[in-house]
Amino acid sequence: MDFAITEEHALIQKTARDYARTRLVPAAAARDVNETFPDEELAELARLGLFGINVPEDFGGSAAGAIAYSLAMRELSRADPSVAVSVSVANMVAELIARFGTEAQKRAHIPRLCSGEYRCGAFALSEAGAGSDPVAMQTTADKIPGGYRISGAKMWITCGDRAGIMVVWAKTDSNAGARGITAFLVRGDAPGLSVTRLEDKMGIRGSHTAELAFDNVEVGDDAVLGDVGGGFRLAMIALDGGRIGISSQAIGIAEAALAAALDFARERETFGQPIIDHQAIGNLLADMATAIEAAKLMVMRAAWLKDQKRPFSMEASMAKLFCTERAIRICDDAIQIHGGYGYTRDFPVERFYRDVRVTAIYEGTSQIQRIVIARHLLKSLES
Repeated sequence: MDFAITEEHALIQKTARDYARTRLVPAAAARDVNETFPDEELAELARLGLFGINVPEDFGGSAAGAIAYSLAMRELSRADPSVAVSVSVANMVAELIARFGTEAQKRAHIPRLCSGEYRCGAFALSEAGAGSDPVAMQTTADKIPGGYRISGAKMWITCGDRAGIMVVWAKTDSNAGARGITAFLVRGDAPGLSVTRLEDKMGIRGSHTAELAFDNVEVGDDAVLGDVGGGFRLAMIALDGGRIGISSQAIGIAEAALAAALDFARERETFGQPIIDHQAIGNLLADMATAIEAAKLMVMRAAWLKDQKRPFSMEASMAKLFCTERAIRICDDAIQIHGGYGYTRDFPVERFYRDVRVTAIYEGTSQIQRIVIARHLLKSLES
């Protein structure tokens, strides 16, 4: 496997890093406290080409691939994970439409996403009783002349109150299990679609997470994404790619936590010397740095496989499991190194901990990742 970073990869990473340092870092804490949605920042990131990193150039993307996407997500997440997750969802939606949409769907929606005309996209799969088990969803799409009527509710939808376009999953055949689920493209301003709640979250507070109600939302036959009854497969494919993004997000947060811990450990003195010179602190920092480097390699492997159009589902799940759980531990250790200061809002490590915690939940919990990995291992034994 050749994980070499190309000039194009490096340029995209530098673009994300420079923007993150100059525009995102200064207001990250304020966005967290005030739950300020980054409308202006997302528009700027779209203009920089970061909403369609793995989308064909014909539709306004850069076609730079999953490695470039991972690198950009790391840089943005190191500055503000709330902004990064919105970028992640925009990329997921654009990529899904690019892969499975009709020519008309691609022309209608992808350029608007990539340019920022749509402030963001949304991925409306989860429900109150159907998070890890999407087949249990209750949202339905009943056939009507010329289209469908969607009714139900979705929960935990990132950017659900801001999306210009969203992919919505609903049952078109309630008796067919996974084969009865269909994906639809629904405009954010569709009649009958409403935001019923914005979650008051522990972290990622600059990104809105919405509960949505679909009250007989009518869409045409041309709103079906992919095939009728083929929506479950689309969701699983999108989540595999999304796990590369969330793994990268976790790494970015962990890198920020390590940098903050290093700075504090050099400046803080106890017993007449900087605490970084104490073996207990040095060992913690060494373990943090080692875990981050291992995490980077795992994500790069999954991203490389995706770019090579080879199976990467197990590798993406392994990366997400390892990266997110280690990142949570790293942020916890960063607080420990700060001592009492780390438990206050005067230092950013408490925010890093709150932001990183959800990475082991969304795009599939750690428990789901273990199930996915175990299933792949079983298949390998049977083959």
